Amino acid sequence: MPLKIVIDVRRIRDYGVGTYIRNLVWELAHLDHENQYVLVFRSADQAELPDLPANFARVFYERRDTDRLNEVAFRFFLRQLTPDLVHIPVQRVPLLMPRPYVVTIHDLSSVLYAEGRRWRPNLDLYRLRRGLLRAAAVIAVSAATRRDVEAMLGVPSDRVRQIYEAPDPRFLEGCHAAEATDEAPATDKQAILERYQVHYPFILYAGTIRPQKNLPRLVEAFAVLRGDLENHPIYSDLRLIIIGDEISRHPSLRRAVIETRVEEVVRFLGFVPVATLRVFYEAAAAFVFPSLYEGFGLPPLEAMACGTPVVASNQSSLPEVVGDAAVLVNPENVFDIARGLREALLDEPRRAELVRRGFRQARRFSWAEAARQVLEIYREVAVQRAG
Repeated sequence: MPLKIVIDVRRIRDYGVGTYIRNLVWELAHLDHENQYVLVFRSADQAELPDLPANFARVFYERRDTDRLNEVAFRFFLRQLTPDLVHIPVQRVPLLMPRPYVVTIHDLSSVLYAEGRRWRPNLDLYRLRRGLLRAAAVIAVSAATRRDVEAMLGVPSDRVRQIYEAPDPRFLEGCHAAEATDEAPATDKQAILERYQVHYPFILYAGTIRPQKNLPRLVEAFAVLRGDLENHPIYSDLRLIIIGDEISRHPSLRRAVIETRVEEVVRFLGFVPVATLRVFYEAAAAFVFPSLYEGFGLPPLEAMACGTPVVASNQSSLPEVVGDAAVLVNPENVFDIARGLREALLDEPRRAELVRRGFRQARRFSWAEAARQVLEIYREVAVQRAG
């Protein structure tokens, strides 16, 4: 008998989580023509995920999952849909969430790097732990995240399944890998760089700007590197480009830029469209990701898919994600970050090897395989409920 599965897709436009939701739903649509799916959208996002098959329906619910009334109202909304199970693809589970449900946890940053009043971390920890303990199954996106869930939150290991994320296929298909289709002509790519007035070699960071992303140390490491390369024939005018939130929201990062006197050579572009981001990945001399904590870490794989050497942190989930295809550095040591960047820029045989391994590493992860494993969990939960 077909299952009726509700998936909450209200965060489809979020950075990272949106990639997870979009690609998981697409692959489930290709894989599963038997079960009935109901996708919970906000009306502003109704243009997302077009052309799904007939066994996928849309419903609209306007409250955000951060809305206090969502804690109660979402329960009654779901009861009207009469689902066999619900998938919450982000670790914010309403307090009155009806069971059975499956939840995907991407990381524990909400409790490890909580900002605000003192009571907030304890409340977030309580909410998160309660939501996971009541779940029929918990999907962790890496082995590191699974270990954290089991050790820090006490979720039984038999309730936690590790299912890797994967890069967005738009990066795998659109960048200049030998086996990929190059969608944008070179003239179009040059036009994008000229639009942003980029006519110099640069190191790239892309992602959100949060405390665990460690960007003040990256700025300090870049200042060290600039000093080392001031007379280099290629990199004397090296810049750092940060694609993500605006700097005005992050005083510690702004302070690091001012104190290291690199205001003229560090640029903050905010978020950019995927096609533009792809061009920046391709054009970068190196991509750097010095995060102190990651649940998975998609940007390094996206950069690898675009043929760019990667320098990444040696902490948390990143070593298992990047494998042997990146220069690993201690993210708490400014000089080690600078050392890794220097190696990725100046050691030509190493650069070539990083590019070759990066193409291979990015393709180790598959949304089709992730969807197959998620569907298996749905079926297991349905059997448990019937039993």
